[in-house]
Amino acid sequence: MEIVVGVLSKLLTFTSLSSSWNANNGGNATLRANCLALKSGLTLENTTILDVSYLPVASGISTLGTCQSKATHTAPLCRVQFYTDTSDTSRIHAEAWLPDEWYGRFMGLGNRGLGGCIAYDELDYASSLHFATVASNSGHDGDSALPFYQKPEVLNDFSFRAIHVEAVVGKQIVEAYYGRPHTKSYYLGCSTGGRQGTQAALKYPEDFDGIIAGAPATNFNNLIHWVGMLSRYLGSPNAASSPSFIPPESWKTIAKEVLKQCDYLDGVSDGIISEPDACDFRPEALLCPGHGTSANGCLTLPQVQALRKIYSPLYGPDGELVYPRFDPGAERMPLISFSLSGDFPPYTEQWLKYVVLNVTEYDISDYGFKHGVLSASVNGGDISTFDGGFSLFRDRGGKFLSYHGRADPVIPSGSSKHLYDLISRTLSMPNLDSFYRLFLVPGMDHCAGGPGAASFGQLPGTGSLNSSSHNIILAMVDWVENGIAPDTLTGTANDGTTRAHCRYPARSVWNGNEFGCESA
Repeated sequence: MEIVVGVLSKLLTFTSLSSSWNANNGGNATLRANCLALKSGLTLENTTILDVSYLPVASGISTLGTCQSKATHTAPLCRVQFYTDTSDTSRIHAEAWLPDEWYGRFMGLGNRGLGGCIAYDELDYASSLHFATVASNSGHDGDSALPFYQKPEVLNDFSFRAIHVEAVVGKQIVEAYYGRPHTKSYYLGCSTGGRQGTQAALKYPEDFDGIIAGAPATNFNNLIHWVGMLSRYLGSPNAASSPSFIPPESWKTIAKEVLKQCDYLDGVSDGIISEPDACDFRPEALLCPGHGTSANGCLTLPQVQALRKIYSPLYGPDGELVYPRFDPGAERMPLISFSLSGDFPPYTEQWLKYVVLNVTEYDISDYGFKHGVLSASVNGGDISTFDGGFSLFRDRGGKFLSYHGRADPVIPSGSSKHLYDLISRTLSMPNLDSFYRLFLVPGMDHCAGGPGAASFGQLPGTGSLNSSSHNIILAMVDWVENGIAPDTLTGTANDGTTRAHCRYPARSVWNGNEFGCESA
C-alpha cells in the first residue's frame, strides 16, 4: 500500500527549539546543541533520522550510498541524514544541510543519469548560498535501472515521488531546526534533475515557488529511444565491424566541416553555432571521391548516410515526430561518447530490459522502432514528462526557469523548444513569459562547459557572482521575491568574455559589435 507522503502530518513532536530561535545568535555551542537535539527530539511520519552532526568549519565528510565515499562542505551547518518510507516496498535516503546563516529559503535538488546518487556537490553549493537544502538518492542506489526491475514503487520514486518527499519532509526538518517555516521554496536540477523539476511543476505544483530545470530529460521514453537509434545508425551492437561506423578520430573532421558550413551563419566566425536549427549540414561534402575507402579524412557512402540520419529528426513509422535531431556543433563536445560512440547505450538497454520488458536478458541486435513505440506505451512510472498542463503551477504563482546548451550531445536543445511550444499550445498562450522562461545557450555542452559563455551559476563551479543577471539562482530569487523577471541571462566563457543569452523564442543575432536578442 502506498504511503501518501503528500499529506504527511506537520511536525509531530519537537520540544528542544523555541519558535524564536535564530541561527545567527548564540554561537557554535548553541548551534551544535540545537542541531544534535534533532536526533532524538524530532519525529516525522514514515521518517527515520539516521544521523545528525554539526559541522562548524569547512571539512571533508563521509557519505551515504555507493556513489562516492567522501564529499566536502563549505558553510558552517547542521547535517541531517534520514530516510523516508514512500510505500511498503520503497524508501528514499536523503540529507538536509542547514546553514548557520539562513535567509529563510528552502531548496530541493535533483539527480543525474538514472538517478541513484545524492548530489553532494550541489548540497554544498546551495547551502553556501544560504539555502536550507535537501537532496536524495531518488529511491535507489547507483546509476542503473536494475533497481526498478519488478519494483514499480522504486520506479515511482525515481520518476516523480522522491522530489516531492524532499519538499514535504525537508520543510518539516527546516521548521524544526530554525523554529520557523521557510519563506520561499526553490528547486535546482539539470538533465534528469531538469526532468524531475518539470514533473514537480506538473504533479505537485504547490511544492516549489521557483523551479530551475536545466537541459531537462523530458519526453523521456522518446529520448531513450532516440539514443538507441543513433547507435543503430552507427552499426551497434557490432559497430566496429559495420561499414557505417564512424571512429572517434573521424568526428574531429566532421566537427571541423560542420563549423566550416555553419559557423558564420550568425554573422561571426567564433567556433560557435548560435542557432543549430539554421544549420543545414551537408555531410556529402566529406564523401570520398568515387565513394571509395575512407582515407585522408574523407568518409565512405555508408558513413555519410549514417550522418544524414543523425542530423535529421527521428520520425516514427507513421511519419510522426518522435525526437528532434542531434544539434550541429555538439559533435565536438567531450560527451559525444554518450550518444555517438557506436556502442549500444547502457541506459537504453537497461530501461528496455528492466522497465519496459521486465526481463533480465535481451538481445538488442534487433532494436528498432517497435521498441520505441512499446516504451512510450508502457511509460513506466509515468516518466514521460511531456505534458503542457502547467496551469496549476502558473495559477498559484510558480516561476519556472529552464536553460539548455545549444551544443548538448546528450539531450538535443530542440527538446526544450518542443516542450515550451507544447505548453504554449496547451495553455493557449502565445508566449509563457509570465511564468516560464527558456534560455538557449550557444556553445554550451550538457548542463555546463563548452566554448560558449556557459557559466551562469547553474551548477557548482560555474561561478557564483553576486548578481542576478549573471547567476540563474539569484535571478530566480529576484523573480519570485521581487517580481523582477530575467530578460536575458549573462554567461561567462572560459576566457572571461561574457554573452547575454536570449529567452526563447527570441534569437541571438550579431549586430556587428556584439550579440543581442531579436524577437522571432
